[in-house]
Amino acid sequence: MTRRDDLYALAAKTLARLLYPVAHLSAPGRARHVACQWALAVRYPRESLAGLTPAAHHAFTTARTEAFWRDGVLIGLTSGYRDAAEQHRIYVADQDKPGLPRALPPAESPHVRGLAMDVRPREGARWLEEHGSRHHLYRTYDNEWWHFELHPTRPIRLPYPGARIASTVRTRGGTS
Repeated sequence: MTRRDDLYALAAKTLARLLYPVAHLSAPGRARHVACQWALAVRYPRESLAGLTPAAHHAFTTARTEAFWRDGVLIGLTSGYRDAAEQHRIYVADQDKPGLPRALPPAESPHVRGLAMDVRPREGARWLEEHGSRHHLYRTYDNEWWHFELHPTRPIRLPYPGARIASTVRTRGGTS
C-alpha cells in the first residue's frame, strides 16, 4: 500500500469510530455494521453494491464489517454486478489481450447473475481468501486475486475464467 492508501485507511477507521455512536442510535444492535458501511462508502465513494443478489450483498457487507472491526482490514468493491452488455464489452476486449482469459461471456458470468465481487486492496482480498468461507465467499480463479463469488460450498478453484473442471482435475492430477 502507498502512504496515501495508508492515510485513507486511517481516516476510514477513525471515521467509523466517530460514527459508531450515531450508528448505535439509528440501528441498535447493528451499529458496527452501519458505521463500517458509512465509513467505507466515504473511503470508496465510487463503489456500487447495487445489483448484487440479496445473499451476495449480505455476505459481502457482513464479511467486510468483520474484517474491519476484528482485524482492521478494509475491503472495497471495484466491480460487482454487471449487466450483460457491459460484461460483453469486457469479454470482447479481453479476447485481444495476451495471457490467460480474465472474462467470461455474459451467459456464463457470475457478475451478470449478481454473485461475483472484484475486491481491493490486496490485503482485503487476502483477508477474504483466509476468512471468506465463513460468509460463503470464495476466490474462484488462480489468475485473479481480486475475484470472489458467493457459493453455498467451496467450489473447485480454476486456473482462469473459462477453464473446464474436467481438464483442471486431469492437469492437477498429473495426467494430460
